[in-house]
Amino acid sequence: MAMGEKSNRTMNVLIVGVGGQGVIMVSKVLAQLCQADGHDVKQSEVHGMAKRGGGVFSHVRFGPKVWSPTIPEGEVDILVALEWAEGLRWLRHLKPDTGTFIADCQKIVPPFACLSRKRGAEPAYAPQAPEEIIEQVHAGYVMDATTMAANLGNAKAANTVLLGALSTALDFPEDAWLDVISATVPEKSVEINRKAFAEGRAWAGAAPKRIDVTPDGLHKAHVEVHHPEVETVVEIVADWCKGCDICVKICPERCLRLNGQLKAELALPDLCTGCQLCAWLCPDLAITVTNTPVADTPATTKAATEPAE
Repeated sequence: MAMGEKSNRTMNVLIVGVGGQGVIMVSKVLAQLCQADGHDVKQSEVHGMAKRGGGVFSHVRFGPKVWSPTIPEGEVDILVALEWAEGLRWLRHLKPDTGTFIADCQKIVPPFACLSRKRGAEPAYAPQAPEEIIEQVHAGYVMDATTMAANLGNAKAANTVLLGALSTALDFPEDAWLDVISATVPEKSVEINRKAFAEGRAWAGAAPKRIDVTPDGLHKAHVEVHHPEVETVVEIVADWCKGCDICVKICPERCLRLNGQLKAELALPDLCTGCQLCAWLCPDLAITVTNTPVADTPATTKAATEPAE
């Protein structure tokens, strides 16, 4: 379907994720693109979870004439998931024979999944591997969009990486996508978002089914969290922290606090279990928690990672 050659049927795209990931931005770009091409468009969404961690989804339907704003179960042509478990939760809405599944392997574990407070405890998170899910769908991509965006300079552009992947499943011209994206994002982030779009488009355009060979969002977290003996290092980028207090409130051990400059800091490091809830739920990606197996750690040093952006 190219510009001027519109399909006679309604296309259904479902975008899912959690608050703070940019689900609505993806939905808005797609809806505006379809509208500019002369389609009738219906968009509906459930959001309001401005704080990171709450489920957010948006339906986008477009075609010659669309009557309902919501997509029935089993009728989704393309499911775009900004978080792995959210993608699995909505997978039954995908058309079984022709649907396309596009997901970031980023893992955001909800607080209620971390019931055990022991160091190295296993959270109750979706256990399905990417290979298992891709086998179930007609076409699918599981990509480390967050790391791809971080390597470009801003992890928050992961949603635009996924837009690039989505563009390979819809026959709108690349320039039309870029025009809408450039008009939607803040002026200072236009360039990074254009690069993120190109990165996702090139990655997904290589094959109808593809899995990132090193999906850090799933595999790295699995190794870190499941090791029974770990050294934990918490890094907080003060310049990125806006003092929202989410990490302080969500920490089960109450080991974080806001300092005199209203920046988060680790006040009681001995109580930290390395559960990573603060890092997963920080809307500014200002916190990095590194759990390094004790056996792999030199006696006098602790591992540290680079900030997310």
